[in-house]
Amino acid sequence: MFRYVLLMLVSTGVYAPGVRAAASAVDIETAAKIYQEASMREQVRASLGTMPAHIRQLFSADAAAHLSEAQLKAVTAAAERGFRIDVFEAPALSALAANLDPATVKKTEAFLSSELGRRMVAADVALATLEEAKIDKVMSGETKTPSTPQRDALFDKLEHATRSTESTVQIFLSMGQAVAIGTAVGAGRDPAEVGADARKSGEASRPTLEQNMREPLRRYLAYSYRDMSDSDLKHLLSFLESPAGKRYVSAWIASLGAGFDAMGKRCGEQLGESLRELAQAQMSTTSSPPPLIAAPTPAPPEPAK
Repeated sequence: MFRYVLLMLVSTGVYAPGVRAAASAVDIETAAKIYQEASMREQVRASLGTMPAHIRQLFSADAAAHLSEAQLKAVTAAAERGFRIDVFEAPALSALAANLDPATVKKTEAFLSSELGRRMVAADVALATLEEAKIDKVMSGETKTPSTPQRDALFDKLEHATRSTESTVQIFLSMGQAVAIGTAVGAGRDPAEVGADARKSGEASRPTLEQNMREPLRRYLAYSYRDMSDSDLKHLLSFLESPAGKRYVSAWIASLGAGFDAMGKRCGEQLGESLRELAQAQMSTTSSPPPLIAAPTPAPPEPAK
């Protein structure tokens, strides 16, 4: 419903806890209709242009790896090949179809086609296309949205109804794990060992990440829906808190997660191959090759100021 990548957490697969594909899952064509009505492609595409720079930043910040400029260029090139809408869409649509049912589709289509639903989607798309500097200002509180205690309470409920904090953090951590595992596969390392280390580190950092992100994401929601009245927000909550709305949110999260996980894995595989080629090239000029690297574990972001 809004820009989950959030520029590497102001950047991850979300598999919603407890959400399983039901026997009444819908077909791909039906899921594609919901995907289109929610303008999911436009929202995801808006985040992809910045991903190579943020992935490179993630690696370059890992001082222990001591990456060369050639290796960092390989990181950027791998991210450009991995984070593409055509890599995202097939797994995203499959996950969306697997987590919807006919009853949810009917009620979701009715909501998305309503005046409020169209306004929500338009606000989501507008937010997704904001420049990075503006997003930073919104999430830090530098750009303030007029509010009241009543509206603050409504946005608190919206943040919980959309599971925005938990799902954004899960995307971030899962994508980091996918990059690490993909890199291990491409570089000939044990993906199970690398994946286990990445998961362990991610789980350790999860509480801090969620604590740091909850208030910035509330600000993000408030800015996105700043033109909606309190009555609009109540009607939006009514849908999101209904059984159909809850399932729609879970399906949306699962879809984003599957797509970003696929892109992260593709990026990692491309990077692993490039690193192996660089190591082989260096072997011809040195007696001992440099060690291959794995993707760095995402570090918690700085607390919002």
